[in-house]
Amino acid sequence: MNYRKMGRTGLKLSELSLGSWVTFGGQVGEDVAKECMTAAYDAGINFFDGAEAYAHGEAEVVMGNVIKKQGWRREGLVLSTKIFWGGKGPNDVGLSHKRIIEGVNAALRRWQVDYLDLAFCHRPDPDTPIEETARAFDILVRQGKVFYWGTSEWSAHQIVEAHGLADQAGWAKPCMEQPQYNLLVRDRFELEYAQVWRLGYGSTIWSPLASGVLTGKYSGGKTPKDSRLAMEQNAWLKDMVATPDKLEAATRLEPLAKELGCSLAQLSIAWCLKKPNVSTVILGASKASQVKENLGAIDVAAKLDEQWVKRIEKAVDAKR
Repeated sequence: MNYRKMGRTGLKLSELSLGSWVTFGGQVGEDVAKECMTAAYDAGINFFDGAEAYAHGEAEVVMGNVIKKQGWRREGLVLSTKIFWGGKGPNDVGLSHKRIIEGVNAALRRWQVDYLDLAFCHRPDPDTPIEETARAFDILVRQGKVFYWGTSEWSAHQIVEAHGLADQAGWAKPCMEQPQYNLLVRDRFELEYAQVWRLGYGSTIWSPLASGVLTGKYSGGKTPKDSRLAMEQNAWLKDMVATPDKLEAATRLEPLAKELGCSLAQLSIAWCLKKPNVSTVILGASKASQVKENLGAIDVAAKLDEQWVKRIEKAVDAKR
């Protein structure tokens, strides 16, 4: 396992990490989560990503239980939460001072820890001034409950504004963004965020496999019964990601994976690892075998030179 600095900070993240969106606490229970997390931990993964919205908080409960039962050293881990969707009440959604403070405190209880290394604003909040959000996170940093704060799926303009307000006020500045980034979703990360990377931001990218489309498992219109897109509650996700054009792009990549002697998933993750400004690639898994297979992307990335990266991107962009 290789470790990368999170932007200009001194924090080092394993280049591959493990997330819990639509898996832990929902698609799979604690026993399977333990197998997945242990496979990741044994391979050197140190970053485990959560959010208050994942399985209504149950994902963080599951991961916290696993860490406690396994006796893993807290100092050796990087743990996160994301704040925005905390419940159904009028003050349980958004990024107000109240929501952020209460949300982080609730996450600490779910994780069963005294502090979280990373805390993200899960989405921008049009109802709350960015200054109020930044000040709340500064308070949490000063209290030692959060070490670094950042954003997820904010526009570049919003990120720059938050950074500037915090800098002017002498508050802890946001320093990382968690955006979707994969072979099928590239423009925001590569174009819009150019000014964000100049600020020294790190990135914890999610959905490197486009919710499974870049594994090839959905090729030909198939939907395996044990896949996340087969679950009734994820019908919205299937409609969004398993579109004909994306499935065709995944099919065009399969010969390249065969030539490299790897799986399509490994090729897709390896491509992410080769791209500038990627601090860590968050993996999702519902089986330990998936974690182990995806870890093979590190070896594949070592084979990808500039020409290989161009060939991969040309295959995806064939019909653009």
